[in-house]
Amino acid sequence: MGGKYFGTDGIRGRANRPPITPDVAMKVGMAAGLVFTHGDHRHRVVIGKDTRLSSYMIENALTAGFLAVGVDVLLTGPVPTPGIAMLTRSMRCDLGVMISASHNPYDDNGIKLFGPDGAKLTDAHEAAIEALIDADLAGRLAAPADLGRAKRIESVTDRYIEYAKRTLPRALTLDGIRVVVDCANGAGYRVAPEALWELGAEVFPMAVDPDGFNINRDVGSTAPAALAAKVREVRADIGIALDGDADRVVIVDEHGRLIDGDQMMAAIATSWAEQSLLSKPGVVVTVMSNLGLERYLAGIGLETVRTPVGDRHVAEAMREGGYNLGGEQSGHIILSDYTTTGDGLVAALQLLAVVRKLGRPVSQVCHLFEPLPQVLKSVRTAGGKRALESGVVRQMIEDVNGRLGDSGRLVVRASGTEPVIRVMAEGDDPGMVTAIVDDLIAALSDAPA
Repeated sequence: MGGKYFGTDGIRGRANRPPITPDVAMKVGMAAGLVFTHGDHRHRVVIGKDTRLSSYMIENALTAGFLAVGVDVLLTGPVPTPGIAMLTRSMRCDLGVMISASHNPYDDNGIKLFGPDGAKLTDAHEAAIEALIDADLAGRLAAPADLGRAKRIESVTDRYIEYAKRTLPRALTLDGIRVVVDCANGAGYRVAPEALWELGAEVFPMAVDPDGFNINRDVGSTAPAALAAKVREVRADIGIALDGDADRVVIVDEHGRLIDGDQMMAAIATSWAEQSLLSKPGVVVTVMSNLGLERYLAGIGLETVRTPVGDRHVAEAMREGGYNLGGEQSGHIILSDYTTTGDGLVAALQLLAVVRKLGRPVSQVCHLFEPLPQVLKSVRTAGGKRALESGVVRQMIEDVNGRLGDSGRLVVRASGTEPVIRVMAEGDDPGMVTAIVDDLIAALSDAPA
């Protein structure tokens, strides 16, 4: 949406600086509570969080806002984002909230909201909430007798673990598989190792000691080098790296080599197609997925549907088109037979199911295509997003697209979560791809403010 408060994945920013401040969080709770109040039943919201120090502050402020407009609050403590999406549905809540800045460092935080169906909010709902955040709501506060009530709910981790395990065939176990799981010192630090162990795997957990400051610090899906080293050290069969809120995952094979979301989707899509488990013969990906994936899927008779960046866009396209597999190269994998949003643990389990079914090493199961050379760089510009309107930049983009033709792709976009512009190019000629990105980065840097 890209409004005053909402970006591509909820509201996000530096902790204790606008908009991630207690007063804004309280207003978000009041506004969201009012937007999702329908009928005479007692309304309730489930609120989860990751392990950042600031999550406690935001949790209390949101709670105050919801209680002030008469909405009951269920507090889960640290739990993965997909766990909140699941609980919102299963507990018949009117709204779900996750406090997290995903893969960002500890000093950022964010607020993600889910509707009663467990899906991220529509643009219309976000616009309605934004309109109320800055409005005078004094006249819409609940009467003293109608204030909401807050309570902490128990056994949330057990509930999520059972939900994740049930996505696998009943007879399937992970007996004999050695797994290193990197939980990024984030929201999955309890549930992921426990679920894998209960399924029979020999588990080597890492980054499971959150202290409020170390979430995503040199660990997790955006920093998989430590995981790769650990896999080689203990001679594991697979490494699994989650991000801070456990809605994305990347894999490391038995040799310590990285496997991204594109290769994971290719492996799952191939297996599901063979078993007639795809609801439609296609996969939904974003503009950032490698052209090599698209060519591979076409070769096995599957369509590639592309969306803008963001797992919300992927989920929307999946619902509208009737697809049950989609995701992002970064590791947001959505399996809509089981989840309404990216779920790192469930995606990893589904990949392990393919590995178990085929009886082959992860390096073979998850290397189904050669990715085209792809270069991605980011740049901070004096004029921010306005740099994209520069005549020089626009002409360069047009010229590059003409040069690439069907042999490559160019994506230039403003980030929805950071104040940067990202340039990605891919093609059969690695030298040309690198030159294209460097030239565009230079042009964006020189664009007038």
